[in-house]
Amino acid sequence: PGWPYPTGPGRPPEPRPHGLALASYGARLVARLIDFGIVFLLNAAVNGWFVWRYIEEISPYLRESVRRSLAGETSTEGLPQPGEQAAGLQIAILLIATALWFAYEVPAMASSGQTFGKRVMRVRAVPVEADQPLGFGRAMRRWSTLGLPTLLWYCCGLGLLLQLIDAVSPLFDHPLRQALHDKRAQTVVVQLPRTGPDTRTTPRDRANSPGDTP
Repeated sequence: PGWPYPTGPGRPPEPRPHGLALASYGARLVARLIDFGIVFLLNAAVNGWFVWRYIEEISPYLRESVRRSLAGETSTEGLPQPGEQAAGLQIAILLIATALWFAYEVPAMASSGQTFGKRVMRVRAVPVEADQPLGFGRAMRRWSTLGLPTLLWYCCGLGLLLQLIDAVSPLFDHPLRQALHDKRAQTVVVQLPRTGPDTRTTPRDRANSPGDTP
């Protein structure tokens, strides 16, 4: 019950965790992009001053590097060095960005399995073993696999590479389409059904028939 018939010879039916269809990769991607947009706006408000100061610290080095590149010069001798505060500002920016992402996502996922983006796209993360709230510990484990590599962005983009691998991992996972952060937390992302009848497809005379019993 709750499992469709196979669509081809020898092909197993698609799992329906807790009677719900698996969320498509497209729905998950759009939900994540919405959440990233919100976190970006939070960073613009909270982290903006630190980013401006960091740009001021490294701008002499960047301007001279661009000038030499356009002039065809390959020498790095005499290049102005970034300011003394640049390294500290970079670490502060990454710490604040990670903290904002944590504060936005983990409490919401712990209580309902949904961020704002997931609510918009009608998808929800649930434990594999039961349809219940994730709880703080599981939500923390799920977020940390994708969120903590933000702290490694300064290592030649290593953190960004790890996050990209995690982001595309559901495309290669079968049958539950779990991302790496889902596997660590033992969660699965499902598509929530639409509530209420679709009146656009219900015949008016049938819906209002006086002979129908309630």
